Amino acid sequence: MAQIIQGTEDLYGADMRAWQRMTDIARELFGSYGFDPIETPAIEQVDTFVHGIGESTDVVRKEMFRVFSGALLPEVMERGSEAHLKPRQRMALRPEGTAGVVRSAVENNFVPQGGAPAKLWYAEAMFRGERPQKGRLRQFHQVGLEWLGAPDPAADAECIIVLMEYFKRLGFDPSQLRLVINSMGDASCRPAYRDSVRQFILDHADEMCEDCLERAELNPLRAFDCKNAHCREVMEAAPKIDGALCDDCRAHYAQVKRYLDEAGIAYEEDPTLVRGLDYYTRTVFEVEVTGAKVGAIGGGGRYDGLMELEGGKPTPGIGFAVGFERIHLALKELGIDLAGEAPGCVYVACMPSERSAAFSATLALRQAGVRTEADYQGRSLKAQFKQANRLGARLCVVLGTDEVAAGVATVRDMVSHDQVQVPLTELASFVAERV
Repeated sequence: MAQIIQGTEDLYGADMRAWQRMTDIARELFGSYGFDPIETPAIEQVDTFVHGIGESTDVVRKEMFRVFSGALLPEVMERGSEAHLKPRQRMALRPEGTAGVVRSAVENNFVPQGGAPAKLWYAEAMFRGERPQKGRLRQFHQVGLEWLGAPDPAADAECIIVLMEYFKRLGFDPSQLRLVINSMGDASCRPAYRDSVRQFILDHADEMCEDCLERAELNPLRAFDCKNAHCREVMEAAPKIDGALCDDCRAHYAQVKRYLDEAGIAYEEDPTLVRGLDYYTRTVFEVEVTGAKVGAIGGGGRYDGLMELEGGKPTPGIGFAVGFERIHLALKELGIDLAGEAPGCVYVACMPSERSAAFSATLALRQAGVRTEADYQGRSLKAQFKQANRLGARLCVVLGTDEVAAGVATVRDMVSHDQVQVPLTELASFVAERV
């Protein structure tokens, strides 16, 4: 029997309704801020992700799924490497959303010289080869937005404000959320800071894990994000970015905080917050749910150099992404039902001899926008009523021999059991008004 791959889940029923509700709320909220939807391919060239995410990240080194065509796979397995392949032959499944959107923005010139910023949002599946556990899957879903071409610190603040409003509309109480922010500096001030952190790691080499020693050479700031508890303890004494910011980054960060204060957004500052990807610059932020024990449910930041890394002209950018599975788990922990009730319907029941009349009535109701079900298995009238109850039907349209002969249908309220006869010519409008 075919079985689902470990670390993946089927979305159906309440879980599917919850995902659809997340996307519906995003569409309404993000649209009010001028963001338009985008969908990029789930499969991209490896370099699309490596350029921005970074060779030193766990995402690229350990978690990104490589994809090879059937024709290339034997060759890759024989050589034990993909290095000989052309860039267009080296493909990967999308591990995060930003890099693909930026690649698309470069390729399609979304931000022409002197043009208005591009504001885009997405709701898509992502793929990472992580060890499956609660809230962490190999195929997972994210909602995110990207704002390209806006260097103003107001854009940073508005992204955070949108994020917090999104969580509020999903059902979280703001008091349950912990927003953490930081500035990671830019190309002017971060190199010197990286060197100081690198030297700190080397000075404590006998206390750091092998991964952190490797990170010291590739990207020392990744050590703040190490999963090893002892490494994190050692890194508490490492130099912090807040003492190394240049004047421009310091002023930018201060203005972001002033805007957040003006908007009444509560936040905490954490100078060790670096997020998990190399493309971030200046403002970064992350949100956790107090007491839910699911980790961060969303976050993002500014990435002013990513467009260049993807082959475009220098263009500032900022965005965020939120994880559906973790949000869904957190809401369940708090006793909040994101899915809502299953949609009700109208059920058309008939005597077997009146199947043709039932077909016509069902068609008319659906054309009037009414969610309608009927029997397609030759059940008795009694069995059809039971099925209507199982489906949560609000009304049942009954078509017996006498009703059809008289040109009417009996409409029964499945809760009160009140019923009334309605001319077949008026059935669709009558039912539509009541549901």
